[in-house]
Amino acid sequence: MRTQLTTYFARLFAGDLSAFGGPVTDEAVAGHIRAEQMALVLGYSVGIMLGNACNAIVLAIALWQSPDRSSALVWAAAVASAAIAFGLQSRAARRITKPQFVSRRAMHRLVRNAFVLGAAWGIVPVAFFADASAGGQLVITCLCSGMLAGGALAFATIPIAAIAFTAPIFVGIAICLGRNGDLAFVLIAFLVVVYGSVLLRGVFVNSFSFARRVTRQIEAERTVRLDPLTRLPNRVAFNETLEAALKRLALSGEEFAVLLLDLDRFKEVNDKFGHPAGDEFLVQVASRLQRCTRAAEHVARIGGDEFALVMANLARPEDALEIAERFVAAFDEPFRIEGRQIVGATSVGIVLAPRDGSAPLDIMKNADTALYRAKKAGPGTIRFFEANDDKVSRDRKALQSDLEGAIARNELFLVFQPFLDLDQSRITGFEALLRWQHPERGLIPPSEFIPIAEETGLIHEIGEWVIRRACATVAKWPDEIRVAVNFSAAQFHNAGILQIIVQALREAKIAPHRLEIEITESMLLSKYGLAEPVLNALLQLGVTVALDDFGTGFSSLTYLRKLPFSRIKVDQSFIRDMLVQRDCAAIVKSVIGLARDLDIGVVAEGVETADQLEYLTQIGCDEIQGYLISRPVSADGVLALLERGKLRATFAA
Repeated sequence: MRTQLTTYFARLFAGDLSAFGGPVTDEAVAGHIRAEQMALVLGYSVGIMLGNACNAIVLAIALWQSPDRSSALVWAAAVASAAIAFGLQSRAARRITKPQFVSRRAMHRLVRNAFVLGAAWGIVPVAFFADASAGGQLVITCLCSGMLAGGALAFATIPIAAIAFTAPIFVGIAICLGRNGDLAFVLIAFLVVVYGSVLLRGVFVNSFSFARRVTRQIEAERTVRLDPLTRLPNRVAFNETLEAALKRLALSGEEFAVLLLDLDRFKEVNDKFGHPAGDEFLVQVASRLQRCTRAAEHVARIGGDEFALVMANLARPEDALEIAERFVAAFDEPFRIEGRQIVGATSVGIVLAPRDGSAPLDIMKNADTALYRAKKAGPGTIRFFEANDDKVSRDRKALQSDLEGAIARNELFLVFQPFLDLDQSRITGFEALLRWQHPERGLIPPSEFIPIAEETGLIHEIGEWVIRRACATVAKWPDEIRVAVNFSAAQFHNAGILQIIVQALREAKIAPHRLEIEITESMLLSKYGLAEPVLNALLQLGVTVALDDFGTGFSSLTYLRKLPFSRIKVDQSFIRDMLVQRDCAAIVKSVIGLARDLDIGVVAEGVETADQLEYLTQIGCDEIQGYLISRPVSADGVLALLERGKLRATFAA
């Protein structure tokens, strides 16, 4: 019972209309309603406080000849001073952007202040009416009536505040009238009760109507500003919150932070388990992230797997770091989706305003730069924006802009590194490696521009160019020589990739088996749902498929069984250490034995010494690739290599 009463009074003094039988709302909506109510009160407050000050001065003048003159002057000075101070404070508050949420504590303060002001006016009839002249009594009556009406107007949307203000005045009037048994005073008391009832009824009707109107408006805005899947604010709402934070920064210097999050494994979940599982993953992520924020702050979903938060009223950067750490820690526990336990992770980029920008575009650009640096450092990383990040970001964007026209300007070219068959001691094919000769920066390594191409979608255009150029080049070589082309995971999102390969083979007039597609283990696992039908179609066409960097990914043998690979390429990290570390040698030997049993060819990458060559020959490796054979050469250099004929004796020497 005590708990129920406590809850009821908490709602009552917070201005919650459900305490009076009004519409029931959740705390988020109630906070929005309180914000609108507070905005209306602040809109009236300057005029009303000015009126209070004027009324106090008028009362002091009216009671100048009264025996209570000294008390009246002290009272008038106190009320006028307080009214002027509060009016100035309200005027300053009105210049700041209207908050989207007001707490219960703020409403408690408003109700308390209303009661104090009402009590101040309730003292007037009790303390000064009896000894005042007839003119003074008339002024007191008019002032009290005016204050009742003014209070009802000012707090027309907040019944508890209206009651807190008017009740002391009614009580003061009742005490004053009760001292005199004159019939006229009884009639006045009756009229006061009637007028008060009418005023309060008007307040309740207006406040209920106001609350319903605001609730409907909030619901309508939610449909525009709410993400339908996660029920979090969307990009529209986030942009509005950011604009409001910037306005507060300009008006009052209130600093804030923006936290930008990106889910590190969402695409893997989406592609491996399907879109329903991906949607459920996002819903659960949204729920966990929202529990990490401060009251009245909401994480927004601003993209597919991208979330953001505006942290208002930031006292110190460590506060933003604390929230970011909570976000990262929210992924410690696995997500249970469709009976599976899925491990997630997020990276967070943080910008501080105004230090890192004072315009929406600058803030989001810098947040994106900080997030990019966090993602490069690995899952679960947090990074603040730093001054030198801006240069890195500009360089990256310039590189992206240059890359967009690299094909048209004929800046991209292929080099080729040979495969040597150890049994036949001859070159059987070449791996096509992409290079970019920038007109100003010189030769740019693929590790710099391929990630940009994948993120921007340029990989599709570049990938098509590589396939066509590789096919056209291999057509000039002997028929027994093949060319291998690396495939990016992003290329499997291109619905027309199969048709592009078919056209390239047809235009070059080469047999399909002379083209080999190389894919990595990690790409296969994360994109398996998309890769499988394309790879099977390629195999049916006659194109061979190699599994690149074998041993560096998850090394699941399931994929060796499901997809008939032509070759496995053992990663160079194992080849480099196999003569000095027994475990590496054992792995290489086991992979070669497994591949032989599965009738799959093996290519050893990164062979650089004659000792490595000799060992690989002894354990039955099929082909090798590395600097021992040849560095990558141009298309013209390929023909020169092929003319050298048998090579093994040369390397053995």
